[in-house]
Amino acid sequence: MRVGISGTHGTGKTTLVEALSARLPGHLVVDEPYYLLEEEGYEFQFPPSLEDYRAMLTRSVRSLGAPPPSPGAIFDRTPLDYLAYLAAAGADPAEEVDGALLRPAFAALDLLVITVITAETERMLPAAELPGLRSRMNAAILDLVYDDPWDAWPDTPVLELSGPLESRLQTVLTALGTNAA
Repeated sequence: MRVGISGTHGTGKTTLVEALSARLPGHLVVDEPYYLLEEEGYEFQFPPSLEDYRAMLTRSVRSLGAPPPSPGAIFDRTPLDYLAYLAAAGADPAEEVDGALLRPAFAALDLLVITVITAETERMLPAAELPGLRSRMNAAILDLVYDDPWDAWPDTPVLELSGPLESRLQTVLTALGTNAA
């Protein structure tokens, strides 16, 4: 199984990725494109620029499109994240990428999970950097995932996690049809 975890910063994505990895034996965790690019020598601005988001979008599409090195993979972020960050930063995401490039990437996923800002994430998780960007990105990702202007993930199941943090892992495992121990 290949699972993509998307959402704005500070919503528990990486925590969920780690929990899924512990419960899905043999699944490789694919780091988010920011870290992959950093390891490759890319230097980011702070906050990231539109060009930085474009680089992460390209890297994310490439990661999802790569042949799986193991029977399963859990992706910490998907191209959807960077399209939403582009929108939050003032770009028109529909003009940033051709849907023909996105479709195979999302078709490679068995489940696209979206973590959103909730009252509980605000109380339970550490305060996020760049709260304005975080809020705009959260709104953009919700708009994009349900509007899908590229028709890029019509057959990929989407699971929006807006419930309690402690039930997220089981919610995802149930959606995958597994109760892996």
